[in-house]
Formats: sequence, C-alpha cells, structure tokens
Amino acid sequence: MSKITVGISDQKLCRSPDELVTYALGSCVGICLADVEAGVAGMAHIMLPDSRELPDDKNRAKFADTAAEMLYRKMLAEGASSSRITAKIAGGANMFAGISTLMNIGERNVAAVKEALKRLNIPLLAEDTGLNYGRTVSFSAKNGKMTVSSGLKGTIEL
Repeated sequence: MSKITVGISDQKLCRSPDELVTYALGSCVGICLADVEAGVAGMAHIMLPDSRELPDDKNRAKFADTAAEMLYRKMLAEGASSSRITAKIAGGANMFAGISTLMNIGERNVAAVKEALKRLNIPLLAEDTGLNYGRTVSFSAKNGKMTVSSGLKGTIEL
C-alpha cells in the first residue's frame, strides 16, 4: 500500500489498496470522493470557494467550485460509476476565531464544497469541519474510510 500526498491546491486519484493524505487543512477543505466497488478514490485540497474571484488563476484545483467537478470527471475516466461515488470532507476551520469573522474563508469553503457536491449529485456521507484547529486527512481507496488527525483533538475515523 502506498500513501500518496495531495498538496495545497492539488488533487490526485488512487486505486485500492492505496491511500491519499493531505496535511495542514486550516481554512482549506479536503474533498474525498470514493467508488469503493471500483476501488477508485480521489482527494482535492481546496483553498478558496469561488474561481470567479480570481479569474486569471489557472489552477482550478485551488477552488471549490471547479476542483470538485474536475475530481469527479477524473474518477469517471478511471472507471468509477456516478451512481456509486460518495463524498467525505474535512477542514474549513476559522483559524482566527475571535479576531475576525468578517471573511471566514473556512465557512465559505465548506459551503462552496457542499454546493458543488449537491450540483454533481454526490452524497455527502460524513464531515469534520469548522471550529478553530487544523487537520491532517488520510483517505482509503480500499474502504472509503477517512481518518482525521489533529494535535488538539486527536484522531477520528469517518
């Protein structure tokens, strides 16, 4: 089994039994998609909610509105079935809680990811989002299990 690292503003696919991992999800959101029957999983580490806010930025993996669809299309190309793809998400923290809620990018990221999943008809099975701490996420193509780790809150499996 290999662990494949997904960087910030990045997305990758893997096949069972491999896993995807991303680090340092603060206000960013990790989108994890899986078709366990096909043994295909994908992860995107998005930074911002809406690509229209930075129209000249060519990295579409950076934005919730474009990354989810790109990841979905890549999974279909690798043999996943649209009727079996499910999602789990983590991140979207307000890393500056108590200082400013005016531009709560974490909350906006979570809302944008949920809207993108809804638009693609992908059921959201689980989430660990919000609050004020960073997360590391691992996601298994073998069973669709998402493991979320934090120095402050320990480890949970979703």
